[in-house]
Amino acid sequence: MTLRIYFENMQSSEPVTYSMKMLIRSAILATLDYEGKEGHSEVSVTFTDNEGIRAINREYREKDAPTDVLSFPLFEKGADGTRMLGDIVISLEKCRAQAEEFGHSFERECAFLTVHSTLHLLGYDHVNSEEEDKDMRKRQTAIVDAMGLGITEEQK
Repeated sequence: MTLRIYFENMQSSEPVTYSMKMLIRSAILATLDYEGKEGHSEVSVTFTDNEGIRAINREYREKDAPTDVLSFPLFEKGADGTRMLGDIVISLEKCRAQAEEFGHSFERECAFLTVHSTLHLLGYDHVNSEEEDKDMRKRQTAIVDAMGLGITEEQK
């Protein structure tokens, strides 16, 4: 499996390091592997802050509030068979706040949000029914656990 990620940083609240990009890459690859996806995939990842994601949320979802992550699936294949997954937008500001709120690392929260968003890009959703929500949560937990970033007993 090969993966091309187009990163864009539209914020200054958190440094976007090489190791952060590799964490995001690992989370996407872990999700694709869990879902049995082979071949070449492409995805765009944009880092923003609360105000940036609020503007996107307002424009595309008519919700005037910041959120942690947004997913914009493409469901397209290129002429060469490349799976063009779509766009992930992560508020690193919100990610930091949620990591502190939930008592785990910033890295774990970034990975979790990336897995969550990648599942959306693959067609999963959690808003249509309780059953779909449970299924998506099960997948997220399994993938983050497989990455070695699961929630410990102390964090529960």
